[in-house]
Amino acid sequence: MLASAGGDFDNEFMKIVILGAGRVGASVAESLVSERNDITVVDTNPQRLGALQDRLDLRGVIGNGIQPSVLREAGIEDADMLIACAPGDETNLVACKVAHDVFNVPTTIARIRSPEFEQDSPLLNKDSGFAVDQLICPEQSVTAYVRKLIEYPEALQALEFANGLVSMVAVRAVQGGPLVTHALAEIPKLVPHAEMRIVAIYRQDAALNELSGTTRIEPGDEVFVLAATEHIRAVLSGLRRMDRPVKRVMIAGGGKVALRLARQTHASYQLKMIELNPARCQYLATQLPNDVLVLQGDATDEDLLGDENVQDMDLFAALTDDEEDNIMACLLAKRMGARRVLALINRQAYADLVQGTQIDIAISPSQAVIGELLAYVRRGDVEAVHSLRRGAAEVLELIVRGDRKTCKVVGRRIQEIGLPHGAKIGAIVRSLDGSAEHRRVIVPHHDTVVEPQDHVIVFVPNKSMVRQVEKLFQVSATFLF
Repeated sequence: MLASAGGDFDNEFMKIVILGAGRVGASVAESLVSERNDITVVDTNPQRLGALQDRLDLRGVIGNGIQPSVLREAGIEDADMLIACAPGDETNLVACKVAHDVFNVPTTIARIRSPEFEQDSPLLNKDSGFAVDQLICPEQSVTAYVRKLIEYPEALQALEFANGLVSMVAVRAVQGGPLVTHALAEIPKLVPHAEMRIVAIYRQDAALNELSGTTRIEPGDEVFVLAATEHIRAVLSGLRRMDRPVKRVMIAGGGKVALRLARQTHASYQLKMIELNPARCQYLATQLPNDVLVLQGDATDEDLLGDENVQDMDLFAALTDDEEDNIMACLLAKRMGARRVLALINRQAYADLVQGTQIDIAISPSQAVIGELLAYVRRGDVEAVHSLRRGAAEVLELIVRGDRKTCKVVGRRIQEIGLPHGAKIGAIVRSLDGSAEHRRVIVPHHDTVVEPQDHVIVFVPNKSMVRQVEKLFQVSATFLF
């Protein structure tokens, strides 16, 4: 066999300039540095930049990132990508324009808060616009994340692939679930009408090294499952008793995320919002319909929560800008009887701290957008990436290109593909007639053959294995079998 890594893999790292050392920029830098990329961060605040340099193996440049001289000092002339995460939309848009027009940077990504800009807007195109390849909006990403958890209240995490045809859920197995205490080999008989693939089980916060037909699901296990989205409810009901559907939601906070969530969900759920700032309360009241009750007060006030019947809430979501208030409000709401509580937490150390406590779900805004960025950093034809287990694991949606002579997965059975130990192909989406409209979801077995144009969903337990997976799916002109 003759194999070549191909042009995309001649360098094992990318050179990336990140504009902004705030929470999003720092989280992005931390994730990308861990993959041995060459990272330079630009920020106007020397103290913030110095703290980031002390913690991570990267270079810092002090200055305004829209100035060509500052970008040149940061090494933009031979950078593969600019990720603009400064606080201001205007700064990020102009930086992308300068990077593209002056320095010919191949890929530009901008964090934009304003809903006025959309991904397909002509204002962003490379010929006459701001030359932005991809928009990222942490607020929108968090909102979408929370909406999926409202839809599937039993899940710890719910992610979509292939335009919603496939979903992955993480769920805590509980005693009494039909699949709990059973071996994996028994699942097809126990849930015959819902094909699924369990790709990972974490027990006492550690991954089981080997999953086989004899592996049993135990109460308390965190189980990651891939299945057709239409079967996800059956998957959840197999691992725990189904909760009643969410009807009543209380939101603590009235910021951008909270307002987005209220706007998108008020028609389906009974909403109450608690906001401390009186002026913001008045603004929220003008932006939301009359059936959303906006309350002025402190979400950590036990009397207020009691008066508003927090014990009747199906979900209490603490989405304020103060993560400590979010943690305290959730702990209080849970103690008072709220069925499920969710906290927005920026600092990863805090998020790790509350795992396994009475707080059911902790969401980090920066982590919510990491996957959107990784889809651009990953090599090969990557449609989507989602970060799991606080960045330790990943699940990728890769599009198969080439043929048997140019790609190591095409025309081969699953068992013939040399995936890294622990990595698993959990689902394949295949077009029935070559069109995007008529596709079916395949839960593959060891003898399933991968075909060109398949969308393959791969779970990778350790992101150090991602490069190996990428190389398997890369099309190379010199690969012969």
